[in-house]
Amino acid sequence: MKAEHSKPNLGRRTTALLSASVGALVLATPAVAQEETSAGTDVIVVTAQFREQNLQDTPLSITAVSSEMLEARNQDSLIQVAYQAPNVILNSMSSTFGTGIGAQIRGVGQFDFNPALEPAVGIYIDDVYYASLVGANMDLLDLERVEILRGPQGTLAGRNTAGGAIRLISKKPNGDGSGYVSAGYGAFNAVDVRASADFGLTDDLAIRISGVHKESDGYIKRIDYGCAVPGNSEGIAPTIGTSNCVVDRLGSTNYTGIRTQVEYEPTDRLAVTIIGDYTSSDETAGADTTAVAANPNFICGPYCTYADFRLTGPAGDWTTGDPQAPDTFQSPRRTYSGWGVSGKIAYDLSDNLQFESISAYREYNTKFGTDDDFSPQLVSQAGGANELDFNFFSQEIRLNGSLADGLAEFTIGGFYHDQKTTYYTLQDIRYIVPGLSWQFIGNDPVNADSKAVFATVILHPAENLNLTGGIRYTDEHKDYTFSRSQITGAKPAFLTGALDGFTADYDGSKVDYRASIDYRFSDAFLAYATVATGFKGGGVTPRPFNVGQAQFGAFDPETVTNYEIGFKSDLLDNRLRLNVAGFISKYKNIQLPLRDCSFANPGDMGPCGMIQNAGDATFKGVEAEVLIVPNDTLQIDASGSWLDSKYDSVLPAAGGGTILFPGDPATNAPEWKFSLGVQNDFALGGNKGTLTPRFDISYVDERYVGNALGFDYFLPDYFLGNARITWRNPDEDLSIALGVTNLFDKYYTTWRFDAVAAFSGNAQDAVGRPREWMLTVRKEF
Repeated sequence: MKAEHSKPNLGRRTTALLSASVGALVLATPAVAQEETSAGTDVIVVTAQFREQNLQDTPLSITAVSSEMLEARNQDSLIQVAYQAPNVILNSMSSTFGTGIGAQIRGVGQFDFNPALEPAVGIYIDDVYYASLVGANMDLLDLERVEILRGPQGTLAGRNTAGGAIRLISKKPNGDGSGYVSAGYGAFNAVDVRASADFGLTDDLAIRISGVHKESDGYIKRIDYGCAVPGNSEGIAPTIGTSNCVVDRLGSTNYTGIRTQVEYEPTDRLAVTIIGDYTSSDETAGADTTAVAANPNFICGPYCTYADFRLTGPAGDWTTGDPQAPDTFQSPRRTYSGWGVSGKIAYDLSDNLQFESISAYREYNTKFGTDDDFSPQLVSQAGGANELDFNFFSQEIRLNGSLADGLAEFTIGGFYHDQKTTYYTLQDIRYIVPGLSWQFIGNDPVNADSKAVFATVILHPAENLNLTGGIRYTDEHKDYTFSRSQITGAKPAFLTGALDGFTADYDGSKVDYRASIDYRFSDAFLAYATVATGFKGGGVTPRPFNVGQAQFGAFDPETVTNYEIGFKSDLLDNRLRLNVAGFISKYKNIQLPLRDCSFANPGDMGPCGMIQNAGDATFKGVEAEVLIVPNDTLQIDASGSWLDSKYDSVLPAAGGGTILFPGDPATNAPEWKFSLGVQNDFALGGNKGTLTPRFDISYVDERYVGNALGFDYFLPDYFLGNARITWRNPDEDLSIALGVTNLFDKYYTTWRFDAVAAFSGNAQDAVGRPREWMLTVRKEF
């Protein structure tokens, strides 16, 4: 019998609160919006459809955030932007996933870092696809804006945008000699230094260089259990002799990034842009605590853990390479080093036809260790060392044009990418058979490539009426070659050795389409209706326990068909901007782990590591964004979303450690989510400059994370408050700001990892950052 959901009745409790918040903003405030018009609103220019368009003229659900708003909200990482975006969840993952992030829009997402699996939300940096969740929580360095496109973007953005797409657009060099330097210091010994300089070499050549370095101490204490609990009943001896027993602090920051852009425009028709970037980080493991343990003594507290990342047995030490080390010690750190370069050529073939070519290359290396039961337990053990070497090449070409005196606009193009990842891992998984030493080393090359052609046409058959149609054909290939050896390097590896040298393949193709109609009823009101599709790429099972699971473990793409209606409005003399969308998404062939591999591989009765297309779902929701500008100094912005995400059908064998049933909600998809921000500029008088206080709140409803521990579990809902006060001098080239995040010091969790719960009885939670402050000084020139 299916266990009863332990979900408290919090979704209903927030319904009235959200309705009242948005309703009060819309009805009670005389207000509006966002380059500035005479009425006080801003015209936000986006390029989501490969051409410059006013946000309010684009029949897509888009959250667009300018660089000024990012600064006002204290936001310097991609994850933070999601708090103000309806139905968007971006999380730092648990330490088990290294430097990866979990990205989800409208309930569709992906959280696993393994290169055999594809993201469902595409990330694009200056029109270049970032093909990995690893390292994706990048600093928002020197950006012009962030665009978050909700709903499938299969025709323009292509594969892996089933949920939507996130586009980061950098500030372009213009050779005007401008720039800035800022420095901040705050809680947990946080330091944040960043700078940018823009200068011209010739009349045709400009360069912009930007850099950032930020660091802070971790906020989760990793404590030596044997030291903190001397003479413990488990017989665990101390490994350190310090007075406070603190071994380390998880969740630290140590990040450095630099970006250089070169812009060459020898004629009015030709522009060449070259961008290079480098990023490096060396931090402690993710900020996790032991949330559930078979032995309650191993639960340390809200901001501490006894996880020791050490397993006993005749296994190797990843950090020393000694195959005779008595313990397997997985480094409780995560490192990332990556760089990329891209080149864009834009050439006007005529007044009505433009050609663009975008070439890009990127590579990175990341390393991290895991303690999968996240305890000092020395019986049901699980852990691993992980290293990914990744390189990626892509080429895209486009033709943008117009026909018949502007009756039609079109984009046609092609895209190709080639990706290779080598995944090295040392796995100590003796929890599968307690008491049995089961370790192996994998060094697996994973190849993926795709080719696509696409076309979009926008027709203007009558004044104020637009019809849009798009189509894209994608062909994709993936192969995964398994390498399995003993930790000494000898072959075959115990139990998994038969996989050594076996290659699993996937080949497939997909056609996506989009059709929409929009009509501008007045200068103030645009309505639209859209049907669009998208998909997350297919692949192969990345963690099989035997050859059969690899051989029969290929899976097809996940697909989404989205039906959406919405409107965009600038009301009350352009002082109130209200954008609303409602949607129903049919989600098919969801890629899920299996609990019973005999479903796809008859006779396989051992531990199961297969992934298959094992579920369908229907997601529906409503999203609203409000911007109010009552006068020249006050601004109020708000967003709200409701999401109903339920499985329509699930294969009986689906679920891995989590048992799934029809009617279950999607993982980590909150039903309710909203935000509210208020800021006002106060003139100090006497030529003393201005003072701008800002306050933000955001709410995330409870989120279903499974029932592998024997009952359905929801992470609790939470409110967060942020505050910032900024002084600017009269010339507005010097500012001093004091910002506080998580103002009310709320304790909240963003993810639960319980992959070995059935064996160890343990689960770990990723814990959000506590209250922090930072004082920042910025000088512009």
